[in-house]
Amino acid sequence: MSSTIKSNGQVKEVFTRYQVFMIAILAILQFTIILDFMVLSPLGVMLMPMLHITAAQFSHVVSAYAFSAGISGVLAAGFADKFDRKKLLLFFYFGFIGGTICCGLATNYHLLLAARIVTGIFGGVISSVSFAIIADLFKMETRGRVMGFVQMAFAASQVLGLPIGLILANHFDWHAPFWLIAGFGIALGVAIVMYMKPITEHLKIKSDRNPFQHLKKTISNSPYISAFLATSLLATGGYMLMPFGSNFAIYNLGMTNDQLPWLYGITGVFTIIFGPLVGSLSDKIGKYKMFLIGTIISLSMCLFYTNLGFTAFPLIIMINVILFIGISSRMISASALMTAVPEQQDRGAFMSINSSIQQISGGVASFVAGMIVYQQPSGHMDHYPVLGYVVAGSMIGAAILMFAVNKYVNEKKAKASAMQSTAPLAQRV
Repeated sequence: MSSTIKSNGQVKEVFTRYQVFMIAILAILQFTIILDFMVLSPLGVMLMPMLHITAAQFSHVVSAYAFSAGISGVLAAGFADKFDRKKLLLFFYFGFIGGTICCGLATNYHLLLAARIVTGIFGGVISSVSFAIIADLFKMETRGRVMGFVQMAFAASQVLGLPIGLILANHFDWHAPFWLIAGFGIALGVAIVMYMKPITEHLKIKSDRNPFQHLKKTISNSPYISAFLATSLLATGGYMLMPFGSNFAIYNLGMTNDQLPWLYGITGVFTIIFGPLVGSLSDKIGKYKMFLIGTIISLSMCLFYTNLGFTAFPLIIMINVILFIGISSRMISASALMTAVPEQQDRGAFMSINSSIQQISGGVASFVAGMIVYQQPSGHMDHYPVLGYVVAGSMIGAAILMFAVNKYVNEKKAKASAMQSTAPLAQRV
């Protein structure tokens, strides 16, 4: 566990060297997973004409990952708390790398679609295992900071991954970014095998439930259901806007292909800077308050951005920076808050189901986005503002549901504190 120090009269948690190592490993792990998903968006400009696919078909490629990830997450939920988390993580991560290699080998729409399904089957479970590990290794009071660093992977994928991926795609072809991810992932997998310790504390809690009973009990838990519903709306925004983000930027806002890496890179740098700050702030002022602040920022910028026409590049950058800071504020605070919802013996199952719901909801959102948006022969994306209104509505709904989640977590914490204070002295020592 972490240690504590006093600074200016305040107690501050200090991470151990191993905890710092695990934060770095989980952040880099998330980097590869997020990059694998995010790289499809800017590659859409190349993929659609090269593979002769429509906007609707491209949304199917994006949503295929989400649907397969969601289904595999549900199927894995009952077993998630039955194994060492390290072994579970490695199994799904090496499967994810295999799927990414298949993407690098795909030569037509149907092969790419199949490869995305394989990648989703394995990749969709990894984040849930990672969040369960965070809940196992870190106290609730520090999880905002931990999530702030881990969620930096989202920004790092923009700063490093997307620009490098786009450069490789422009100089070689669209397969190159997937080979980059696969090679980097293999190196990371070896590091996990060699240096990560087994995580088996949850196995000490005896349970006579079989995997299917465990799954059923987790799904039917009322407080968990509120969290699952909130997650379903949290996923809507990114999956609706991102698949067609590069097309909208080029054909509606007037950007060029050469400007895309700069847009993602600059936006990512600012998100990296603000990520840890947002995480620390969420620990200080409260996860839900930070979530509301992020929601207000994201909602206002989303409505403004999706209604733009041809716009000066510096202004596009500024809007994107503010938008992504808002989005990261929501995701960091929400992720930290969600880790406090399940009991220890349910963490793996809860996180797996939660991740599945996120993926399936995202798949539905991507599919619906493909039905709403229409790309004219000139390339112009019609009805994009409609997506902005739908996303704004989902943000409001998520804020309402997260209020219920936050209330449950506070009540759970107060109950645990009361039980601790009334316990016999021998039990508290």
